[in-house]
Amino acid sequence: MNKAKFVMFIYSLAAILSMVGIGVAVSFIFMAGTDQYDTAGIIGVFACLFAMCLIFVMGFKQKKKFVQAGLL
Repeated sequence: MNKAKFVMFIYSLAAILSMVGIGVAVSFIFMAGTDQYDTAGIIGVFACLFAMCLIFVMGFKQKKKFVQAGLL
């Protein structure tokens, strides 16, 4: 596997982890208990959504550079 594909693999892993983070944060919202979990869950969902969007933007920009350079 060349270096360009490895970099894109790392971007895809980061996106998957942020999606998993969204799921964990949503589970905090529906967890029985105090309102502390609700607040942490809502903040976690928005933080992971922001991270996922940022990762996708960076990944697509990097992919465009790799395609223009002929590495992908």
